[in-house]
Amino acid sequence: MLLKSAPRPRNKRVVFALNEAEHNALLSYCKKYNISNRSHLIRSTLMPSILKRFNEDYPTLFHEEEMH
Repeated sequence: MLLKSAPRPRNKRVVFALNEAEHNALLSYCKKYNISNRSHLIRSTLMPSILKRFNEDYPTLFHEEEMH
């Protein structure tokens, strides 16, 4: 049985700017797919990409070419 860790509060704010077309696209997307929580949408879209990149860029003992 896996124990869930206590949720960590999200108390750090990140603000970014969109131009009119980007903002309209975001609003249209959220309306089309009934998304009411844009913060969750952006977190669930952006964070996996960032974490994947960190994992790929993590230093290793050997170069990738040497491991093949």
